[in-house]
Amino acid sequence: MTLSFDKFAGKVTVTDGSWGVLLQGKGLPPGACPDAWNIENPSAVEAIAQAYIQAGSEIILTNTLRSNRFALAHWGMQDKVQDVTCRGVQLSRQAAGPGALVFASLGPTGKIVMTGDTPTEEISAAFAEVAKAMEQAGADAVLCETFVELDEIALAAKAVRENTKLPVVLSMSFTAGKDGTTSIMGNTPADLARLSQQVGAAAVGANCGAGPDRFVRLAELFRAATPMPIWIKPNAGIPQLREGKTIFPLQPAEFAAYVPALVAAGANFIGGCCGTNPDFIRAIRATVSVETWRKKKPPPR
Repeated sequence: MTLSFDKFAGKVTVTDGSWGVLLQGKGLPPGACPDAWNIENPSAVEAIAQAYIQAGSEIILTNTLRSNRFALAHWGMQDKVQDVTCRGVQLSRQAAGPGALVFASLGPTGKIVMTGDTPTEEISAAFAEVAKAMEQAGADAVLCETFVELDEIALAAKAVRENTKLPVVLSMSFTAGKDGTTSIMGNTPADLARLSQQVGAAAVGANCGAGPDRFVRLAELFRAATPMPIWIKPNAGIPQLREGKTIFPLQPAEFAAYVPALVAAGANFIGGCCGTNPDFIRAIRATVSVETWRKKKPPPR
């Protein structure tokens, strides 16, 4: 049965956090392909999914951000799309059990559509290949995430819609412009909202690139442009270089302190991106629970 997004209207659903840093913490070498661990070290991948479920995630993603043939070609794995994708979805499905949903992560190819260097037919075919594998493996929906070019995410969305029955969520990274609310290719939340409605997406939003303070404004811009559910996954602040290491400055409680503002701005799905971990999800979960209780509590007489 196709997942209906009507159940997400008028409420806040907690998603998950970053996967990359946690994989590195389990031994993924620098520069190695994270998605390859779906096959090479599945227990580590499933453990991350389980950690997010235990932390309170109602939706978890999959370790498949780079599973399209163009991205996998960087590691000589372009012929492993089916294996890597299906296994990634299966691992999250096993961890989720019956109590949580699995949204399969579909990321960009690394190609720039507007240059015309790579035929759009090839890019569309690459997205279709991944989407079909995600549906076959049992995903509840597909999340097209971390895109920076509207033309490319349009191809991804259409590939999912035309080749599967899965709902699709569209999420871009907005880091440019004077207030950091446009993509590096000049696209705005309103642009993405219009595209989402045109292609029949189930939800729309943003992930990565900035901390939750900026995402409050992004949520406002999305809500002003569309009534559909809004997907929000900020980083744990702007990364900083300290003693040769990349550090994300926000702690879980500081991050979760922005949840009420995100909810007020219109966010329906809230999780974390780079720099976040299960502790952040616990903090978000606790804050969402408090906000829900406050709304249900009768006003004082």
